Amino acid sequence: MARIVVIGAGMGAMAAAARLAVAGHRVTVYERGGTYGGAVRRFERDGFAFDTGPGLLHLPAVYRDLFVKTGKEPLEDCVELTQVDPASRHVFADGTRVDLPNASRAGTVSALDTALGAGAGERWGEFLVRAREAWDRTRRPLLEEPQPQDTSAFGREPYPALKAGLLRRPTTTLAQVGARELRDPRLAALLDAYAWSYGFDPATAPASAAVLPYMEQTFGTWYVAGGIRALADAVHERCLKRRVEFVFDSSVEKVVERDGRAAGVELAGGEVVEADHVVSGAPVPLHHHGDQRLLLDEEEARTLAPDRTGRVTVCLALRGARESEAVHRTVVHAEGDLPTVTVLRPDDPAMRPDDVHESVTVTATVSTARAQDWQAVAGRMVTAAESAVPGLRERLLWQEVRSPDDTLRETGVSVVPGPALAGAGGRLLPADNRSLLPGLYFAGGWAHPGGGLAHAGMSGALVAGLIVEGADFRGSR
Repeated sequence: MARIVVIGAGMGAMAAAARLAVAGHRVTVYERGGTYGGAVRRFERDGFAFDTGPGLLHLPAVYRDLFVKTGKEPLEDCVELTQVDPASRHVFADGTRVDLPNASRAGTVSALDTALGAGAGERWGEFLVRAREAWDRTRRPLLEEPQPQDTSAFGREPYPALKAGLLRRPTTTLAQVGARELRDPRLAALLDAYAWSYGFDPATAPASAAVLPYMEQTFGTWYVAGGIRALADAVHERCLKRRVEFVFDSSVEKVVERDGRAAGVELAGGEVVEADHVVSGAPVPLHHHGDQRLLLDEEEARTLAPDRTGRVTVCLALRGARESEAVHRTVVHAEGDLPTVTVLRPDDPAMRPDDVHESVTVTATVSTARAQDWQAVAGRMVTAAESAVPGLRERLLWQEVRSPDDTLRETGVSVVPGPALAGAGGRLLPADNRSLLPGLYFAGGWAHPGGGLAHAGMSGALVAGLIVEGADFRGSR
């Protein structure tokens, strides 16, 4: 039985901790804050509750696998999962609206043809066929296997873009895919919205980001009753049942190195905790053998992730019942100086004080390259959200704004990591799960295979496999 220290109680770190404990190791998690879940947080006031991190779950199979591998109770015995249908309503700048069904290719094609005109659905369907090819080329090596020592193959673009123009110019960005292949500004906006929702600017995101809409539209969109925070609660509870120990309000200052490998951690008060392996779930992973810091400063974080963005979430407490024709998720696409926003309206009694009030969250992806007036940004977001929530201004009781500054305070960095993407010369690959210092591993959104709920869970599985099986580990099965 090995002694394992886990730094941070984010979703990827807890996923690794539970798996390692089941394998017979003694696992202790040190979390600098007072709670678990990392970016999966909740804001509560006056009986209203809001997810301030992710609001929906994609690829639930990742967490189903975690619960199957770590105990007798399957995921659905611990949380209630519901497919969101329609998966999303889209309101475009010209006023056109379309509801896209959950995990139905034929239904999506039909809905787009009806709303946008004949041929629109067919072009989107043909795009998804090419996106599937990119997914098939990268799914296992990029998501389910340890990162290879030579990552040069990931730098090549896997999306089989259509050639355009007399000079057959290559397509290198997702925005170019939308302009050249979809040929309708509303379809291009639909594609762009998927990139923004994962924290990528479509103007710089590689064409391989086409896997993001493919993933959602193929495997579906799910809601966790009580909000996504309920999933964090369930993973934490699973860790406790496997006898993982949690120490909150305990900051790790550095990894202790002895005889050329990680031998434990030093806490803020100077206490040294010895360990056979250390798993770091820190927001920005350690990249250099000689640097013992676990968090880089904000400027260094931006240097590591120049294309990454932060998120602003506005929590809206509304009087009045949710109308019967409301949908769970509406994407209101950019118009003028208004941003593209995602409006979540869960029909969940656990998220509101009673049935004559409603909790709504409005989220937008923003640049963190410069300081902004977040209250002003929030005001524009609420204006955009009026297209999704009838009578929003008249119903508004109060609002709470969560900005990248709050993300920085809670997690150590304002940038929200996106999932790993191939192409772009490899610049969107996260850190390897194995550090240059033997015995030190990385889990969570800043490590392979990147950010997002599902990807964080995958990182935990990969780290546990590397520790338990060692060099023989070839990936999740």
